[in-house]
Amino acid sequence: MQKTPRTDDATNRRLWRLVGPVVVGGSAAVLTALSSFAEHPTAVAGLAVLAIVLVGNGFAVIDVRIRSVSDGIVPTTAVITLAAVFLPAPAMILGTACGAFLSQLSRRATDPMKIGFNVGKDTIGATAAVAAAGAVGTSPILLDTTFSVIGVIPGLFAAFVAYMLVDEIVSHALFSIITGKPFRQLILAQVNFTIITRLGLFGVALATVLAYRISEWLLMVLPPLVSAIHLAAANQLRTRQGNEAWQRLAEATDEFNSVDETAVLYAAVRRATDIFSTDQAEVEIHPPRGGSRLVRSNGSEILYDGPPGEAPAAEGYLIPVALESYRGDGDLGQLRLRFRGSGPVRFTEREQYTLRTFTAALCTAIRNAATFAETQRLADSHARAAAQDPLTRLANRRRLQQYGNDILAGQAGVVGVLLIDLNHFKEVNDTLGHAEGDRVLLAVAERLTAAARPGDLVARFGGDEFAVLLAGLSAPAIAELRAHAMLDALAPAIELDDMRISVEASCGVTTGTGGSVGELLRRADIALYQAKQDGQRVVVYAQARDTADVNSLTLGGDLARAIAEHQFTVHFQPIVDLASGRVIAAEALTRWQHPDQGPLSPDRFLGAIERSGQLAAFADAVLDQALIAVTDWADAGYQIPVAVNVSPRSLLDPSFPDAVARRLSARGVPASALVIELTESVTLSKLEVVDEVLAALRDQGIRLALDDFGTGFSSLATLARVPVDELKIDRSFVSAMNASAPGAVVRSTIDLGRSLDLLVVAEGVEREDQRQQLWELGCPAGQGHLFARAMPSDRLLAHLHRGEGHLADPLHDTGAVIRMSRSRRARRMSLGAEPPPGRERST
Repeated sequence: MQKTPRTDDATNRRLWRLVGPVVVGGSAAVLTALSSFAEHPTAVAGLAVLAIVLVGNGFAVIDVRIRSVSDGIVPTTAVITLAAVFLPAPAMILGTACGAFLSQLSRRATDPMKIGFNVGKDTIGATAAVAAAGAVGTSPILLDTTFSVIGVIPGLFAAFVAYMLVDEIVSHALFSIITGKPFRQLILAQVNFTIITRLGLFGVALATVLAYRISEWLLMVLPPLVSAIHLAAANQLRTRQGNEAWQRLAEATDEFNSVDETAVLYAAVRRATDIFSTDQAEVEIHPPRGGSRLVRSNGSEILYDGPPGEAPAAEGYLIPVALESYRGDGDLGQLRLRFRGSGPVRFTEREQYTLRTFTAALCTAIRNAATFAETQRLADSHARAAAQDPLTRLANRRRLQQYGNDILAGQAGVVGVLLIDLNHFKEVNDTLGHAEGDRVLLAVAERLTAAARPGDLVARFGGDEFAVLLAGLSAPAIAELRAHAMLDALAPAIELDDMRISVEASCGVTTGTGGSVGELLRRADIALYQAKQDGQRVVVYAQARDTADVNSLTLGGDLARAIAEHQFTVHFQPIVDLASGRVIAAEALTRWQHPDQGPLSPDRFLGAIERSGQLAAFADAVLDQALIAVTDWADAGYQIPVAVNVSPRSLLDPSFPDAVARRLSARGVPASALVIELTESVTLSKLEVVDEVLAALRDQGIRLALDDFGTGFSSLATLARVPVDELKIDRSFVSAMNASAPGAVVRSTIDLGRSLDLLVVAEGVEREDQRQQLWELGCPAGQGHLFARAMPSDRLLAHLHRGEGHLADPLHDTGAVIRMSRSRRARRMSLGAEPPPGRERST
C-alpha cells in the first residue's frame, strides 16, 4: 500500500509524530543492510531485480482518495513476501528501499515527507518480513539450491504476515491522523477487502515458489498472475466504493425529505463530508425572503450557521458547485467542498456523477423547504387576518366563536357573552371624520382590553360593535356585574387633540354552560336590541322575550313528520369550468317546504335538526336525493359529481361512513361521484373521532372539500391536517376581491390550491368580469348566479341538454392566442410553464 498525503502545516506537525519514526526506522534498516551487504556479493543481481519489480509495481497503482490524501494501492505484498525467502536480508532490504524510492520518482512525487514516509514504511515492512522468515529458520532460496517447498512455506507465511501487519498498521495510523477518524474504525472498514486481496497475493507468492522449484522458466507466469489479482482487487474496490457511495447518497436523500430548512442544510453539510470524503463542507443559500445563510460542518459538528459575511475564514483547496434552480430564474446558492492543503483534488467520473445527483436532490430539498416556509407564512398571515380585526387588532367574530366553542367544550364553568354597541357613534364619524372615529374605536378597544381579566377575550365585530367573552364565571349573575364594569371603563372622556369626547354604550348580556357561542351571541344580540329599545345601559337576555327561540322549538317538533312526509327537497347549483363554461359538478342545497311557514332556508332549521334526534335520518334523506340526481344525470350521459354539506355533528358519529357506503351501494353510485363539504368548525376540531370518520370517508374514495376557505381562524393549519381534495373560496372574498386584503386571500388560495394539486372553486360568481378575473388568476372553477341559481335536478338536466353540458360561453375560442397580463405570465412561469423561446429550462 502506497500513501500520498496532502496536508496543511498544522497537520504536518501532527504527522511528524508518525512520519519521523518511520523515516528514522527505515534509514536505520538501510544503514544496517549496507554494513553487511559485502558479505553477500552474489545477491547484487537479486537486489537489482527486486528494485526493478518494485518500480514496475509503481505503474500498476490503483488510485484511491481519502479526503485530500491520495492512497495508491500497488501489488507489493507478493513481491516483498517472495524477496524475504529468496534473497539474503541485506539485499532484500536494500532492494526494497531502492525500488520504493525509484517508484516514488517514477510517479513524479516531490514532497519530501511523502517520499520519506513511503520509502521508510516499505523498508520497515521488508525488514520485518525478512526477520520473520529468518526467525522460523528459512534460508534464502538463492543461497540454498536444495531447498524444499514444504520447508519454505512457514517462512513465506511469516514474512507475509509481518509485512501485512506493518503496512496496515502504519498506513491506517496515517489516515487516522489525516481524517480524524478512529484507527479501529478505519481498520474494520477495510478488513474484508484487505484480507481477500492480501491472501490472493500470498497465493501468488506460494505459486511462484512452486514454479521456481520445478523450473526457473515458470517464473514467467508471475507477472500475469500478479496483474490478474491486482485487476480483480481494483474491480472489487471500485464496486464496493460505488455501492457504499450510493448507499450513503440514498441515506442523504432520505434526510432531505424534511421540510425544515435547517434540517436540510445540516444534513447536506454533514453528509457531503462523508460521501465525498472532504475535510469540510458548506452550503450558502439565497432565499427569496430573508438574508443569505451559510452553514459549515466538518462532518461531526456544525462549525458555523449564519450570514455568509460573518463566517470565519477557511483555508484549503475548494470545489464549488452551483445550486441551480430548475426554473432557470437564478441560483439557489452554492455547495462548497473544502480539502486541507492547496493541491488540486480531482474527482473520478463516479464521484462527479454522485456529486451532480447529490446537488440535484439538495436543490429540490431547498426548494421544498422554501415552499413549505412560504406556505407556513401564508398560513400564519391568513390566520392572523382571519382572527384579527384589522383596525384594533382585537379578535374578530370567527376568533371569538372558535375560542368560545373550545371553552364550552371544556366545561369550564359558566360562560358569559357581552355584546357592546357604542351609542351615537355615527355622529362622531359624520362630524369629525372617519380618521378621528377610528381613533375613538382604538381607545375603546384599549379600555375594554384593560378591563378584561385573564381568560377573557375582547373582540370587535365591525363598526362600533364589540363583544367580550367571559370564561370561568362562578355564577351567571357575575356576568351582569362584569358588564357594568366594562361600561364604567368607557365612561372617562377620550381626548382627541384639543377635544374631549364622551362615549356611551349599551350592552346585552347572556350566559350559558353548553351549546354553541353562536347561540349565545344571538341571545346577546336580542338583549342588546332590548337595551337600545328601552334606553337601558345593560340588559340580561330573557327567554320569554325571544320569539325566535319559540319558533325554533316549534320547528323541532315538526321535524319527524317533515322527514317522514319528504318535506325536505334538494336543489342543485352547478359548479362550472370558468374557461369553457362546462358543468363539472353540482352542490346540493336543502330546502324545507314547511306546510305552515312556507319555504325555509337551512339557517332557519339546521340548528333545530342538530339539537334533535333526527340528524341521521335527515342526512340520509338528503344524501339519497343527491345520489338519485347523480344517477339521473349519468343515465342522460352527464357524469357530474355532487357535493353535499355535512353537519359537524355527523362527523362525530363513528357509524356515519358506513351509512354513506350503504347509501352509495343502494343507488349504485361510485364513491368518486360524491364530494363531502366540510365546514371549518368541523375541521378545526381535533377530536380523534372526527379524524377517524374523515379517514374512513377518504378510504372509500369519497372526495373532501373545505368550504368557505379563508374565513376561519386557522384555515391553512386545518388544511395541513385534513386531507381535502378541494378548496372553496368564500363568496365574501370573491365579491370584494378588487380590494387589497380580499384580493390577496383569493390569489393566495388559488396559488396554494395549485401548489397542493387541489381543485379551487370560487363561490358567489355574479358577474362576467369576476369570472374573467378569476380565470386570469388561475382559478379553474366557480359557481354563482352568473351561471345558474340552485334548481331541482330535472331543471338542471334540461339546462344541460340545451347547452350540451355548458351553462356559459367559453371565454376564448379554441386555438385562439390569448394575450395575458405580465403578472399572469410571471405566475405561469413560476409554476413551471414552458419558458419563452430562447430560454432553456434547467433540470
